[in-house]
Amino acid sequence: MTWTIERPPGRPVRRTADNRLAVPLRLSLTDGHATDTELTLTLAEAEHLHAALCRALDGEPTPPAAPDCRQSVQASPGSAHIIGRA
Repeated sequence: MTWTIERPPGRPVRRTADNRLAVPLRLSLTDGHATDTELTLTLAEAEHLHAALCRALDGEPTPPAAPDCRQSVQASPGSAHIIGRA
């Protein structure tokens, strides 16, 4: 049994009533059975995920469809520093 996890099209990240962020996800089995769910993060958890993604993307060319907020980062242990507009 193999699972695939992806972002479902047309479902944006949103704020919940209790001021958390909900990231829509679609879980699918290789047989085609799928279910939609959400990864719910506190604002602090979302900031940590954002920083980790920035560090992982640093040095990679920006794809044409990337949002304009993507900027180069300088990774230092335990933190990310955004250079330019965030």
